[in-house]
Amino acid sequence: MSGARFYVTTPIPEPALTLLRAAGSVDVPDELPDAARLREVCVSGDYDVVVSQLRDTFDADLLAVAKIRGISNYAVGFNNVDIGAATANSILVGNTPGVLTDATADVAMLLIMATARRAVEADTFVRAGRFTGWEPNLLLGHDVSGRTLGLAGFGRIARATAKRALAFGMQVQFCPRPPGDRPVTDEELGEFAGLVTHTDWNSLVATSDYLSLHVPLNAQTRHLVDAGVLTAMKPSAILINTARGPVVDETALVAALKSGEIAGAGLDVYEDEPALAPGLAELSNTVLLPHLGSATVSVRAEMARLCAENAVAMAQNRIPPHPVNPEAWSS
Repeated sequence: MSGARFYVTTPIPEPALTLLRAAGSVDVPDELPDAARLREVCVSGDYDVVVSQLRDTFDADLLAVAKIRGISNYAVGFNNVDIGAATANSILVGNTPGVLTDATADVAMLLIMATARRAVEADTFVRAGRFTGWEPNLLLGHDVSGRTLGLAGFGRIARATAKRALAFGMQVQFCPRPPGDRPVTDEELGEFAGLVTHTDWNSLVATSDYLSLHVPLNAQTRHLVDAGVLTAMKPSAILINTARGPVVDETALVAALKSGEIAGAGLDVYEDEPALAPGLAELSNTVLLPHLGSATVSVRAEMARLCAENAVAMAQNRIPPHPVNPEAWSS
């Protein structure tokens, strides 16, 4: 199909643009489109598919008047799109699942290790010329081996994180998709049967030395970790978030880190990204990454390929390889 029209809100790696141009015309703006410009694009009738990022918001009001066939999100997440409204308006949504599992689990483990062993503080200490030799009490951190990792959620990334943690000699427990709990069979656990422990949300919070978040963002998980949860955690516990920023009440987290309610936090995502809650950046008991979960050359390229394939299929009036809402096809 040579007449497909794509709007790519931000340049993404190859082979995406090559695949899109082979299927039609591609517009990539010189500047990031704001909400007003994104609305113009969607309602103009000039484009079949918008290739979007998580920061591009498609709410019900916009989708009700949009004249596009699809939205291809360059991400596994899709909380930036009102899926119900997209479906109601026969707008397909695609994402890029699966390919970033190992990369994100690597970052979760990196945050555990770096926060526990105060790696960023230590690096800054050395670069500042303050290292004058070995000292018995210099930058003492927290143990990882033998400690308990609690996984909030037990999907692909959580399972990959569990595999890494077990190799480090950690005790691993999980709560599937908190705050709601349900029984989990050994058949569901598969290779993890007998290696990890299923517990409820409250127990997970209270007994974990490291609490790592692996849940999607929705109405039930927004501020899943709030002031009450932070109070219930061990004073020696460390919070890890590679999921979505609004899963954590960031203002409450800053207060808990300042008061010593918890020992530290390793974050790759933020509640009002890219802005940080006041005071967060100044805290030495944190490791803060700029949303790097999928940031390897190979993973980002594979995401780009999947994203482009989704976009081309939607432009050609086909269900994409990775649909979020296939029911929109018949709505």
